[in-house]
Amino acid sequence: MSIRWDRDEDGVVTLTLDKPSSSANTMDAAFQAAFGETVDRLVAEKDTVKGVIITSAKKTFFAGGDLDELIRARPENRADLLATVTDIKRRLRTIETLGVPVVAAINGAALGGGLEIALAAHYRVVLDTPATKLGFPEVTLGLLPGAGGVVRSVRLLGLFNALLQLLLQGQQLRAPAAKDLGLVHEVVSTPEELLASARSWIAANPTAAQPYDTKGYKVPGGLPTSPSLAGLLPALPANLHKQLKGANLPAPHHILCAAVEGLLVDVDTAFVIEGRYFADLATGPISTNMIQAFWFDLNRINGGGSRPDGVPSFAPTKVGVIGAGMMGAGIAYVTAKAGIDVVLKDVSAEAAEKGKAYSQKILEKRRGTPEKNQALLARIQPTDDYADLAGCDFVIEAVFEDVAVKHRVLAEAAAAAPDALITSNTSTLPITELQEGAGLPDLVGVHFFSPVDKMPLIELIVGANTSPEAVAKAYDYTRAIGKTPIVVKDSRGFFTSRVFGTMVMEGAALLAEGLPAMSIERAALQSGFPAGPLTLLDEVTLTLPLKIEEQGGAAAEHPGLAVLRTLVNEHGRTGKAAGKGFFDWEPAKQVWPGLAEVFPPNMDGLAPGSGPGVRFQDAKDRLLFIMAVETARCFEEGVLSSVEDANIGSIMGIGFPPGLGGVAQFVDQYGVEAFVARADELADKFGERFRPPALLRDRAVAAGSLRAALA
Repeated sequence: MSIRWDRDEDGVVTLTLDKPSSSANTMDAAFQAAFGETVDRLVAEKDTVKGVIITSAKKTFFAGGDLDELIRARPENRADLLATVTDIKRRLRTIETLGVPVVAAINGAALGGGLEIALAAHYRVVLDTPATKLGFPEVTLGLLPGAGGVVRSVRLLGLFNALLQLLLQGQQLRAPAAKDLGLVHEVVSTPEELLASARSWIAANPTAAQPYDTKGYKVPGGLPTSPSLAGLLPALPANLHKQLKGANLPAPHHILCAAVEGLLVDVDTAFVIEGRYFADLATGPISTNMIQAFWFDLNRINGGGSRPDGVPSFAPTKVGVIGAGMMGAGIAYVTAKAGIDVVLKDVSAEAAEKGKAYSQKILEKRRGTPEKNQALLARIQPTDDYADLAGCDFVIEAVFEDVAVKHRVLAEAAAAAPDALITSNTSTLPITELQEGAGLPDLVGVHFFSPVDKMPLIELIVGANTSPEAVAKAYDYTRAIGKTPIVVKDSRGFFTSRVFGTMVMEGAALLAEGLPAMSIERAALQSGFPAGPLTLLDEVTLTLPLKIEEQGGAAAEHPGLAVLRTLVNEHGRTGKAAGKGFFDWEPAKQVWPGLAEVFPPNMDGLAPGSGPGVRFQDAKDRLLFIMAVETARCFEEGVLSSVEDANIGSIMGIGFPPGLGGVAQFVDQYGVEAFVARADELADKFGERFRPPALLRDRAVAAGSLRAALA
């Protein structure tokens, strides 16, 4: 049974959540059955029960809902799903209105459904450990807390606190922060204190009840109808819309609606409202996509899914970083933050010290004790001498993108650190070429994304001669610094830069065809991209795609290249760094007024006054489809071998819309046969670059999905 029942001589019942043969408790069918039986027993024996403690036998308190079940939810299952969450809420409501004090003794992480169980208790005491986190991450999976989490949190914390600090962004709070917010009542240091505190509180509060069930209780901050909120409430949907930028992510909207509407009615009616919004999300495609990507695909990668088998684990102890510019300085920071010693080498001691100062600037903006900050900085040794790399077991070259310079630096690093695995942080240069030029057959590409301290992804590139042992070492280093690694085979642009380039260049092509600049940007934002292609081109500089094309990176002339040449060569507009590209960036970002003269807008097909027309929908599809078609080519050429790497790499590395679940999931959710048909339409209208390769047209259609074709 998933729940153990122990009653002591004082009549206090301890309910220990302990799912058999599992490392974590989840809200699966077995738990729901056991929970129902347990609540029924509490009701039947309540005259002999003086209090209830809910705790866990696992390292975590409760892991949340059963995502294996939720990912299979479809509109036709809505009634059954709604009945299930309604029953769970009814049981939790029974516990909190039983008439005896109930304490949640939280001995580890309580996320999602785990926190919902805890909120149904009258008192929450939590064990302060590094692994203890509390929160509602459902929004990051396209869901909302469906077992009373929205209703209880807004009543206990107030509307704005619950929405902004817990629900809308899925924050995961450490124990002290949870107490500061009012999410828990007490924080303790030992398991013994945890249960002792729970028993002590029960003894002192024999008639405990939820605050919102107490006569005269007022929700912190007031109700939506309160004058205190009247002027603030209208800003919530406006700010939410601004934050989402028009992307189709319904979970934040549904959370906001459930929170506000739930405060306008009694608790039990609020539960009904919350349940309906939850069922709508859980049976829709967005949650399916996000659960697949951010749970199943991400867990497979972080669990070593793309790591070579049979290679012993590697724990780096001293890492060399060559190049103390923004990228190298960021790599040094995240490595030192992970507790690993770093040698930060540049051409001069002054440049190396400047690179170390980058870490100081990051620490000044973040919470942390002076002792911890100093310890991190002490792990970074700036130097201008290759000899200081002696003793390093892992070295990352992070100098600028010049083949000759990289060849020299890599060879010098290998001579200075003969026992280290030498790696290169490059975004476009072929690793095999670097291997051959530097005489390092085991070289691995370790492609970080900027800014390094914020971007979670690393793209590992396997050259023609790279051994499985080298890949495994690089994989282990990536996980040691808390990043997510994807593994790809060598090619110009690898996976991320290559596919990213197709999207931004398509934006330039749209401009040449007469689509107004802001229509192009809105097409991207409404598709779910974090920024428009013209903005992104300005940020990476307009000269970069031209340089790549000059080096032979383009198999055929792309229509967007002419746009870039015009802006760069005829108008001297090279991007954000120069203050002028598609946009003027100073004093504030705005479309360059001369852009419409150079590329006159063609408004045909945009249906002014009646919403976006066919050209706008074509634009949205083109930005998505070109990335998906290029990804399929990467699979066909062997650059990619894992659907999980494609999905997570596209979301975390190059901004593919998270609500679509990643670039490979997008194809499968669209329907591979329908995708091929639409891609052919786009190819007929806009060029052969949209023509789907044989992998999609034959294998994926026959298998029913891209994932199945690659299994």
